[in-house]
Amino acid sequence: MKSTAIPVDAAPRSKSRRLFKSIVSRYDLYLMLLLPIVWYLVFHYGPLYGLQIAFKNFSPAKGILASPWVGLEHFQRFVESYYFWRLLWNTVSINLFSLLFAFPIPILLALLINEIRSKTFSKIVQNVTYIPHFISVVVMVGMLMLFLSPRGGPVNSILQAFGAAPVRFLDSAAWFKTIFIGSNIWQNMGWQSIIYIAALSGVNPQLYEAAKMDGAGRLKRIWHVSVPGILPVIVILLILDVGHFMNVGFEKILLMQNNLNIQSSDVISTFVYTTGILKGEYSYTAAIGLFNSVINLALLVLVNRFARKKAETSLW
Repeated sequence: MKSTAIPVDAAPRSKSRRLFKSIVSRYDLYLMLLLPIVWYLVFHYGPLYGLQIAFKNFSPAKGILASPWVGLEHFQRFVESYYFWRLLWNTVSINLFSLLFAFPIPILLALLINEIRSKTFSKIVQNVTYIPHFISVVVMVGMLMLFLSPRGGPVNSILQAFGAAPVRFLDSAAWFKTIFIGSNIWQNMGWQSIIYIAALSGVNPQLYEAAKMDGAGRLKRIWHVSVPGILPVIVILLILDVGHFMNVGFEKILLMQNNLNIQSSDVISTFVYTTGILKGEYSYTAAIGLFNSVINLALLVLVNRFARKKAETSLW
């Protein structure tokens, strides 16, 4: 009697053969993937080689390999430094408030636009809210300086018309985060709402009709049909936002920063720029950057796992 046992490595070989056949038959698609893969390898994975300077006293004259190892000295110096808690609080608070206030607004805007019955008015609203996204950071900060100026700025003129004293908004540490987050919301809410509007267009219209026949009003249709329809997109974008929780774009903050608001505007990214690039402390700031990235990675993994369990939606 002949044996019918299947070799142990038969299944992997079969998979490899199918993959090879797929690559050969669709070689043009795989060739299109080649360029982005090379780009990632060169510009994203290649620089990881230099990450070792976070554990060395890097000297440009000696090079990366010849510089002496110092272990976790730079990490310890950062954690024990005078600036640590201020930098951490400013970075975390700006991102936390942005997540609480800036993240839901594009969703609300998309739901609002989706409920507008007039196509002409809907397009006007979309265009008006998209345009600020294309304003450059420099121009945006210039507009803030102009509008919030204590000498003839429109905002202070209105305050003075009601008898209030002029406020030096951009020179105040108490106002910095409100202005920074508020201007970001105004500039990006329209652009960020595009993906939610696209997701809403994919919701089955029969669900709205069925909800209407059941007596659901507009708000209930939004809550029970629209929101569940775009919930997977909301979860994915939330995970992606949390993935760079500790990153704050330093360009706008540097332009808005001055000695009077430094208590609120000094964040990790601006500290890395001024200390690493301007003062040449490469190893120290590489350690700070690595500290930042490790927190981002940990948050991404935790939130992704939580979303997979609770919402059955995740990045992997």
